[in-house]
Amino acid sequence: MNSLQNDTFLRALLRQPVEYTPIWIMRQAGRYLSEYNETRARAGSFLDLCKNPALATEVTLQPLERFPLDAAILFSDILTIPDAMGLGLYFSEGEGPRFQHPLREEKAIRALSAIHPEEQLAYVPDAVRQIKAALSGRVPLIGFSGSPFTLACYMIEGRGGTEFHELKRMAYSRPELLHHILDVNAESVIRYLNAQIDAGVDAVMIFDTWGGALTASAYQEFSLEYMRKICQKLKRKNGGQVIPRILFTKGGGQWLESIAGVETDALGLDWTVDIAEAKRRVGGKVALQGNMDPAFLLTDPKTIEKEVARILGGFGRGNGHVFNLGHGISQFTPPENVLALVDAVHRVSKAYHPEKI
Repeated sequence: MNSLQNDTFLRALLRQPVEYTPIWIMRQAGRYLSEYNETRARAGSFLDLCKNPALATEVTLQPLERFPLDAAILFSDILTIPDAMGLGLYFSEGEGPRFQHPLREEKAIRALSAIHPEEQLAYVPDAVRQIKAALSGRVPLIGFSGSPFTLACYMIEGRGGTEFHELKRMAYSRPELLHHILDVNAESVIRYLNAQIDAGVDAVMIFDTWGGALTASAYQEFSLEYMRKICQKLKRKNGGQVIPRILFTKGGGQWLESIAGVETDALGLDWTVDIAEAKRRVGGKVALQGNMDPAFLLTDPKTIEKEVARILGGFGRGNGHVFNLGHGISQFTPPENVLALVDAVHRVSKAYHPEKI
C-alpha cells in the first residue's frame, strides 16, 4: 500500500484484511506521561509547546517509545484555527481554554474570514514534516481538526464545557449568523486539513466534541452538514496513497446512520455506544473506531483485558475496526495500564482476523 513498515491502521480504516486489530489512543501524548510533562515544562506553556515544531515532534513520538501503538497523532490543539483568526486563545490553569474576544457582536462575526494555514499556522505543517521524518515510516501519522460546530462553540462561548446558551441562542434566533461562522470555519478546516495532507499525514480525523449537545435536527443543520462539505473538498490521495477520514461526534451515537452517509471512511464511537449494535446499524458502510471507556485504564490489567475482550467480541470477526478509547485518556492513567491495553488488543484480536494477509 505504501512505504510504511506498519500500515495496519490504514488498512483497517479502509476495511481491508489485517492480522490483528490496530490501536491508538486519543490524547496519547499527554499528561499521564512524565516525559510529556518535562517537555511541556521546557516549552513554557501548552500553547508554546503546540507552536514549537521540534517540541511537538518530541511529544508526538514519546508514547511510541513506550508502547507498540499502530499510529501516531500530530500533537496540536483543535483551537489553533480560532487562535489564528485573532480571538485571543489562552489557557487558564485548571480551567482549560479561553478566548479573550468571543464572537458575540454581529460586526465581529461578519468580519470573520477563513485562515491561510501555510501563513498563519505554518508551525503545524512544519511539525507534520518533522514528525514524518522522525517516524521514518514506522507507523502512519494522523492529522486532525475540530469540526466547524465544535470550533464555533468555543468561539462564541469563549470557553468549553458550558451549556452553550450563547451559541444556542444564536442558532435558534439568528441562525444566519451561526451559519456565517460555520461557513468560515468549514473553509478554514478544509484548507487546514489539506495543508496537513500536503505535509504528509496519512489519515485525518475531525473531532466534533460538542455535536452531541444539539437536538437531532440542529445536529443535521449545524454540525453534520458542515462535516459533509469538508469531506467533499478534502484531498483524497497524496502521492498515490489514499488518505482515510475519521469523523467523531461525541454523544452522537443516535445519528450513526446519518454520519455514515457522509464521505468518511470511519466513525469514531464514544463509550456509550454498543459496538455490535453500531456495526449492525452502519452495515459495513464504514469502519468503526473505539470505544473503551477511558476509566477502565484507572483499574488493573486483568479488568482492562476483560473489557478489551468484550469490545473485540462485540465487533466480532472481520475487518474495519480500529481499537481506541471512547474519548481522551485521563491524565491520572498509570502508563503500565496503557501497555497492558495495547498488549491485550494485539493479542486477543488475532483470533478475529484468521485470514492470511
